[in-house]
Amino acid sequence: MLGLDTSAYTTSLAVVVEGRVAYQSRQLLPVPAGRRGLSAQEAVFGHVRQLPRLVATWRQSMPMPRMRMVAASAAPRPQTDSYLPAFVVGAETARLLAHLWDVELFPTTHQEGHIRAGLQSVGQLPEGPFWALHVSGGTTELLEVAPRAGGGYAIRAIGGTDDLYAGQLIDRVGVRLGLPFPAGEALERLAASASETAAIPVPRPRQVGHRWAVSFSGPETAAQRLLDKGADPAAVAHGVERATGRILAGLVKAAVPPGWLLVVGGVAANLTLRAVMQAELAGAAGWQVLFANPDLSRDNAVGVALLGWDRLAASL
Repeated sequence: MLGLDTSAYTTSLAVVVEGRVAYQSRQLLPVPAGRRGLSAQEAVFGHVRQLPRLVATWRQSMPMPRMRMVAASAAPRPQTDSYLPAFVVGAETARLLAHLWDVELFPTTHQEGHIRAGLQSVGQLPEGPFWALHVSGGTTELLEVAPRAGGGYAIRAIGGTDDLYAGQLIDRVGVRLGLPFPAGEALERLAASASETAAIPVPRPRQVGHRWAVSFSGPETAAQRLLDKGADPAAVAHGVERATGRILAGLVKAAVPPGWLLVVGGVAANLTLRAVMQAELAGAAGWQVLFANPDLSRDNAVGVALLGWDRLAASL
């Protein structure tokens, strides 16, 4: 089983053999210094260049298994209107390989891949519905997730942000600090050197229609003002980490009753954020909060390949 994922900033590939992850690799798309992202055209071009290299490295790294299926993330989310040009590269490459190998093509979504990789990481596959928090540079959503027969998930958004995503807060502050984009890992290293924590506001969640919403624009403005005044960069970085964790925990507590919560996405790889969320939710009885390991929190094709394996196993 080959899985491909070409997200906004990461090209990734994974191979699953008999339900076990046998190989995985990924490569970030290069972003020029000082930039806060790539255009859709730049991302597509980057994947077109990088994906063949990942395939070539894979073929040099292990014997060719007998392929049964090719899976790819064809869209960001399992919704009819969900679309991002970057995913076309992986989806059409998967279509080509499926034709060449005369095997089934299984299109899935980036969000479902994150959830499946997270479940693989924590070693649990719930039979019934559960909560998931997907936190990245392009998504901040609290989800109700139910496994679907034949693979994949039925997903309903319960809450999220109504301005910046959590990852955008981290990236914007990180770029201001001269860190490479995406800035998550570099900001975490900088924050680890802090001797104090800058005070960053934590907006309360609020109900907007049938959904709960949080805001990250206020914290970003506060962090930028502190830097304008000469605040210690490490202290601001640490303050941003802690505020992000508190905002996300507040959203979870406000929007859903205690239960089984899986936290995935690149932002969720931050260890300080994890500790803050665990501490905030530990005070509310009934929560079981599980985080994917940092490697499988970030964009990867492991979950995509495993979703394909689930589909294949269900058909046998």
